[in-house]
Amino acid sequence: MLTTLIQLLTALDQTLAQWVAAYGAWALAAVALIVFAETGLVVTPFLPGDSLLFVMGMVGAAAGIDPWLTVAVLWAAAVAGDAVNFEVGRHAAPRVLGWLQGRWLRPQHVQATEAYFERFGRATIVIARFVPVVRTLAPFLAGAARMPYRAFAAFNIVGGGLWVGSLVVAGRLLGDRPWVRAHLSLVTLGIVALSLLPLAHAAWNVRRVRRQASGSQRA
Repeated sequence: MLTTLIQLLTALDQTLAQWVAAYGAWALAAVALIVFAETGLVVTPFLPGDSLLFVMGMVGAAAGIDPWLTVAVLWAAAVAGDAVNFEVGRHAAPRVLGWLQGRWLRPQHVQATEAYFERFGRATIVIARFVPVVRTLAPFLAGAARMPYRAFAAFNIVGGGLWVGSLVVAGRLLGDRPWVRAHLSLVTLGIVALSLLPLAHAAWNVRRVRRQASGSQRA
């Protein structure tokens, strides 16, 4: 799966360019479905949301797709995905989480997401947008924890707008730079690597705390 994901990321610009050439602005609907799936389905945290938004901003600019339309459609998809994930977490968290762990999710990913909630509270819904895997688990766990929907919805809308808007605009502004175009595969992989750093740091902290706790118990 990792090899397939890397191949997808390195050819992301070509794939989106082909979609836009074949379907025009309708290609935006396909990208919106991917964004919805990554944020709305707990089983698809591996989808390349950050790099996809960046490349869509770049390809959309080259194809003349209205930037406001791009941001609006993808923002709506991101908000809808989190809302669905929240409701699934609220109504089916114990069964779904028990089935997913060991199959689709690693326990440290869940623990890292819980650590974000402990540190940032409800603002995690906004912050998690910029962290792969955590952005998929955060709305699910917020629903499981019975966060009030009004509070969740406000953070969902703000977080979705910041995430989509910043990456799409960055793609439009930087996509015409010769160096970015010449090294786009490295840029997309770099975006993924940078976005994974907070998750790796949170997972490391969780392990460190657990080791310290087990060490104190043995002492």
